[in-house]
Amino acid sequence: MTAPRVSFEFFPPQTLEASFRLWETAQALAALKPAFVSVTYGAGGTTRKLTHEAVQTIHNHYGLNVAAHLTCVDATRAETLEIAEAYSAAGVSEIVALRGDPPKGQGAFRPHPDGFANSCELIEALAATGRFRLRVGAYPDPHPEAGAPDADVRWLKRKFEAGADTAITQFFFEAETFFRFRDACEKQGIDGAKIIPGILPIEKWAGVRRFAQRCGAHVPAHVDEAFETAIRDGREELLGKAMATELCTELMEGGVRDFHFYTLNKPHLTRDICHALGVLPDAHLEKVA
Repeated sequence: MTAPRVSFEFFPPQTLEASFRLWETAQALAALKPAFVSVTYGAGGTTRKLTHEAVQTIHNHYGLNVAAHLTCVDATRAETLEIAEAYSAAGVSEIVALRGDPPKGQGAFRPHPDGFANSCELIEALAATGRFRLRVGAYPDPHPEAGAPDADVRWLKRKFEAGADTAITQFFFEAETFFRFRDACEKQGIDGAKIIPGILPIEKWAGVRRFAQRCGAHVPAHVDEAFETAIRDGREELLGKAMATELCTELMEGGVRDFHFYTLNKPHLTRDICHALGVLPDAHLEKVA
């Protein structure tokens, strides 16, 4: 089986120690020749400046194709498009366009009075510039704010109609979850090959489980039970690596050719999983790193 294409997500550092960890992660994973890497915003756009700095550094220093996150949160349309313009001026040609999470304590998302009301408005405006390849979010498990069973599929279709090129999914735990979502999308006329599954290598189950509950990702009982045993036996990280590798293998057997890894700025699990899938480092790039 041919090795898949891979991409990686990083988050911007907020301390000196975190900066070193990000650069070490980017350096370690650059040798795997990712199709792109993305850099997130914090909730409520709290890391906007840090994100821009991280995007520029990764783009300039590591030569990676960077897709910068951009959200609608707490900014006017003009301010948001100014950020996009700054990315373009820095040589960035890809954006992950998202509505974004509301600032901490706000509760539900409320658009800025002069801002974009939702992700589709943002995507449409960015597409109109003609400067960016646009990637968007997708939800194989129902988004916490989805009002109907097919709402996530219908909303994703609107994103593609607005100008999106590809979609990256929220993480999930079973291949069937992705296949069911992909099938539903294809029935609505969405090209399933444009939907990239998001993979979260699990190092610490407690934190991942809390995050899954917040974002609506279904946690199967057998996954809970397996980690309960693994934690007791001191094999939590080993299980996380094995489960992610098995999930990716099943997805590849179902025709998936691309994976987007949520690295959490920790390269070792993602690197080991990629190696298991046949994604091996470029010897020249590895020496440079």
